[in-house]
Amino acid sequence: MVLKRLEVSSLGQLQMILSDRAYAFFSHTHKAQKENMPLLDKILEERVSLFDYELIVGDDGKRSLAFGKFAGRAGLIDFLHGLGQRYLSLGYSTPFLSLGQSHMYPSLAAAKAAVIVVAEEIATFGLPSGICPIVFVFTGVGNVSQGAQEIFKLLPHTFVDAEKLPEIFQARNLSKQSQSTKRVFQLYGCVVTSRDMVSHKDPTRQFDKGDYYAHPEHYTPVFHERIAPYASVIVNCMYWEKRFPPLLNMDQLQQLMETGCPLVGVCDITCDIGGSIEFINKSTSIERPFFRYDPSKNSYHDDMEGAGVVCLAVDILPTEFSKEASQHFGNILSRLVASLASVKQPAELPSYLRRACIAHAGRLTPLYEYIPRMRNTMIDLAPAKTNPLPDKKYSTLVSLSGHLFDKFLINEALDIIETAGGSFHLVRCEVGQSTDDMSYSELEVGADDTATLDKIIDSLTSLANEHGGDHDAGQEIELALKIGKVNEYETDVTIDKGGPKILILGAGRVCRPAAEFLASYPDICTYGVDDHDADQIHVIVASLYQKDAEETVDGIENTTATQLDVADIGSLSDLVSQVEVVISLLPASFHAAIAGVCIELKKHMVTASYVDESMSNLSQAAKDAGVTILCEMGLDPGIDHLMSMKMIDEAHARKGKIKAFTSYCGGLPSPAAANNPLAYKFSWNPAGALRSGKNPAVYKFLGETIHVDGHNLYESAKRLRLRELPAFALEHLPNRNSLIYGDLYGISKEASTIYRATLRYEGFSEIMVTLSKTGFFDAANHPLLQDTSRPTYKGFLDELLNNISTINTDLDIEASGGYDDDLIARLLKLGCCKNKEIAVKTVKTIKFLGLHEETQIPKGCSSPFDVICQRMEQRMAYGHNEQDMVLLHHEVEVEYPDGQPAEKHQATLLEFGKVENGRSTTAMALTVGIPAAIGALLLLKNKVQTKGVIRPLQPEIYVPALEILESSGIKLVEKVET
Repeated sequence: MVLKRLEVSSLGQLQMILSDRAYAFFSHTHKAQKENMPLLDKILEERVSLFDYELIVGDDGKRSLAFGKFAGRAGLIDFLHGLGQRYLSLGYSTPFLSLGQSHMYPSLAAAKAAVIVVAEEIATFGLPSGICPIVFVFTGVGNVSQGAQEIFKLLPHTFVDAEKLPEIFQARNLSKQSQSTKRVFQLYGCVVTSRDMVSHKDPTRQFDKGDYYAHPEHYTPVFHERIAPYASVIVNCMYWEKRFPPLLNMDQLQQLMETGCPLVGVCDITCDIGGSIEFINKSTSIERPFFRYDPSKNSYHDDMEGAGVVCLAVDILPTEFSKEASQHFGNILSRLVASLASVKQPAELPSYLRRACIAHAGRLTPLYEYIPRMRNTMIDLAPAKTNPLPDKKYSTLVSLSGHLFDKFLINEALDIIETAGGSFHLVRCEVGQSTDDMSYSELEVGADDTATLDKIIDSLTSLANEHGGDHDAGQEIELALKIGKVNEYETDVTIDKGGPKILILGAGRVCRPAAEFLASYPDICTYGVDDHDADQIHVIVASLYQKDAEETVDGIENTTATQLDVADIGSLSDLVSQVEVVISLLPASFHAAIAGVCIELKKHMVTASYVDESMSNLSQAAKDAGVTILCEMGLDPGIDHLMSMKMIDEAHARKGKIKAFTSYCGGLPSPAAANNPLAYKFSWNPAGALRSGKNPAVYKFLGETIHVDGHNLYESAKRLRLRELPAFALEHLPNRNSLIYGDLYGISKEASTIYRATLRYEGFSEIMVTLSKTGFFDAANHPLLQDTSRPTYKGFLDELLNNISTINTDLDIEASGGYDDDLIARLLKLGCCKNKEIAVKTVKTIKFLGLHEETQIPKGCSSPFDVICQRMEQRMAYGHNEQDMVLLHHEVEVEYPDGQPAEKHQATLLEFGKVENGRSTTAMALTVGIPAAIGALLLLKNKVQTKGVIRPLQPEIYVPALEILESSGIKLVEKVET
C-alpha cells in the first residue's frame, strides 16, 4: 500500500510493481486520465489487483479516505496567524497576533486550544472597530470547506446568507461609533456555492445547478459584485475547471480595491494556481506561506507591508497535522486490510471494496471496462479532421455533466451509443476531483442515418431524465445533458476557389472594411502587382453564427461566409489549412490559440490587438516555423506605430535626436453627432470606456516621470487646440503607460518628453469628475438597489447626494426653488464640482441621461455604476445616420547636430464614418480594419521578412503600409516646422 500514485515518468518506479500482487493507492486512472495510462498498462501487464482509495466510499456516497478536512483546518489556522500580522501592518492590533501556524503546535487539539484563547479575547475585549465587521466567505461545502469552518466556528461568530451581506454593512458607521455593538465582538461567516457566484445571462431565468454544469457558457460571473464587496477574507475551498467562469480576476480585484472593499486576504486552500482566483499565480511553502498582491500595480511581494491583499496558497497543508492525518487515514485503512489480504476474488469482497477494484488478474473489472473505450476515442488538441468520425455520415456533439464516474453513468451512456449502432469520439473531459464534484465530457456521437442518431439522443435524454434529480425535493442532479446541432459531413466547408485566400475570423464592425479592401485587390490597390502576379484574393469570413458572416460579406464579390467555432480546433485547423494568411478580429483572449494553429500549419497571421504575454511566448515557435504573427496592426495600436516610426527613423537617419514625442488619439462623434452635454457617444456597452477612466497613467514630461492615479485621471485632463484644426475644441487625458513606447521606439534615452493621450471634446472630463464625486462610478452593490421594490432614478440620485459627507462651508448659496437651480446649488455645496459653470453642465447631463426621472430603475442594475452605464447605453448611442470620427495627431521635436535648426514634425489623421447605399461604416472600423487587411496583404506578397511575433515597427512594414493607406483614401497630413 502506498499513498500517492507512482510517478509514470519514472521507469524505476513502474518497475517496482510486482506481478500477481494487490496494490492500493490513489492511481488517478479511473477517469481514463491520459497521463496515467502507462501506469494502468503496467498494472494489467503484471496481472495486478488495483484498488483505488478515491473509489472507496461509504453508504452516503462520500469518500472514506480523504485529507480534505485536515487541509481546511491547517489552512485556516495558518491564515488567522497571517491575518494578525496583516492587520498590524495596517495599524490594528488584534488577538490573532498571538496565534501561531498549525505546525507550531504539537497536536490538532493544541492548535484548537490556541484558537479558543483568541476567541475568548475577541469575546471579552472585541476587535478594532475600524476593521469591523470582519466577514469570512467560504466557497464550497466539501471536506475542505468543512474543515476550515470547523476552526472558524471556534471563534465567536454568526453565519449569514449571501443575500444578507449588504445588511451587515448598512450599519457599518454605527459599528465604528460604538464599541458596544456586537459586530466588534464576533466575526461573520458566509458559505457560498455556485448559485451565489454566477447568474444566468437571460435575466428571466433562475440559477439551475444542472443547467450550469451542462451549459456554463450561459452564465456570467457575479461573485465580484454580490459577494466580494463585503468580504474581509475569502477562503477558497471549491473545485474549479476552466470551462466555468472565474471567481475573481485581476481587473475585478482592482475595481474592488478602488471602491474601498474591505478585502484583506485570500486563503486559497485548494492551491489552484491560475485557477478560479486569477492572481493566485504560485504556491507557497509552510515556511513562507504568504505573498502580497498589489492590484493597482499588478505586482507581487513577499512582505505584509503595503497595498493589496495577502494570499496563502500552501499545497501540502495536511502535513502540518501529520500525526492526526496519518492516524485518521490509518484507522480507516486498517479496517480494510484484512479483506484485501484474505480475499482472492473481487466478487468475494464487500461492495464498497468491490467498487474500488479497477483491475484484477490482467483485466479491468466490469465497472471500469469503459476506460479503454474512452482512451481509444480521445481527440488530442492537435489539428484534426473536421469529421472526427469518418465512417459516420451524421454526428452531433453531446455534452454530459454530473456524477459520470463515481455513479458509473458514463458506462450507461456509452452502452446506449454502441448498442444502437453508433460510435463516439471523446472530444473533451474535465473530471471532478472528488465525489462531491461534477465531471464533464463532450462526445462527438455519430451514426449512419438520422433515425439511428435520433434513437441515441432519445435514449440519452431518458437516461438524463432518470438521473436528473427532483428540484422540489432538494435532490442533487446526477446527470445533465446537452445536445448540439446535427452535422452532415458531406457539407464540409472546402473553399474551391483559385488564387490566394485570406481568412478573417470574426464578423464584427471591423470585418467588412477589411474584407472589402482585400476582395477588391488589385482594383483599388495596385501595390505589389506586376504582369505575373495580379490574382484576385478570395476572402473567407468565419463567424460563430453563419448569419453574421453572411451579412458582413453581403454584396462583396470574391468572398465566402462560413460558420466556425474557433474552440473547435479541428474545424479551425481545417479552414486555416486552406488559406495563406489569417486575420483574427476576435477578442484578444482567442489570439494565442489561433496563433498556435497558424504556427503549426505554417500560416502567417495578423491581429489588431496588443501583444500580451500569451502571444509573446509564441514568438520563438513562430520564428522556428518561419511564420510572422503581425500584431498591433489597427489604429491605436497600429497606424500610430506606422506614423511614429516613420518620423523617428527619418530623424535618426539625419543624425537627429528626439527630444519630445507626443501622440494624441481619440474615437469621437463627428461634430454634427456630438449633440449631447458630454459631446460623446458609444457604439457598444459604455462600461469598458468608463472603466478605462479609472486606469492609472505614467508618462515623462521634460525629464520628470509623472504618475497619475486612476482616481484622478479625469482631473488631469488638459485643454488642446491644433492649429491645423482650429474648429475642434479638445482636451487630452494621459493614456496608461507611455514609457513603454520609449523602449519600443528606441527613444527612451534621448527624449525628455514621452506622452500618449486620449482625446475628448473639451468639457467632457470636468463633467465626468462631477458624476464620479456624486458616486455614480461606484461599482459596489448599493443597498437601495438590492430591495425588491425598485427606487426611481430621481430617488436614487437623491440617495447618492445624501451620502456625500463633504460640505463646502465657504459657499453660501441660496436655492431658488426650481429643480435645476436647486440641484446646481446642491452639487456646489457638496463640493462635487469646482464652479457653477461645471455644475450647470453636469445638471444638463443628468437631465439628458434621465437620472432625474421618476421612473423605476430596472432590476438588472445593482450598483450606481450599473445605473449610469444603463442610462448612457440608452441615451448616448449613435443614431442611424450619425457619423463617428477618428483623430490621430503626432508631434515629434527633433534636435540636430552641427548647429542645424531644431524641427517639429507633425502628422495628423482625420477620418469620418461613411454612409453609402444605406449601410454605415464607422471611422473606427475603417481605421482598424483596413490596416489589418494591409498587414495581411504584405504577408501574402512576402514583403515582410521578419519572423516571430512582431509589431509594425520595421520599415519593411510601415513604408508600404502608409503608402497603401494613402491610396486607399485614408489621408495623413504631414508638416515640418523649424
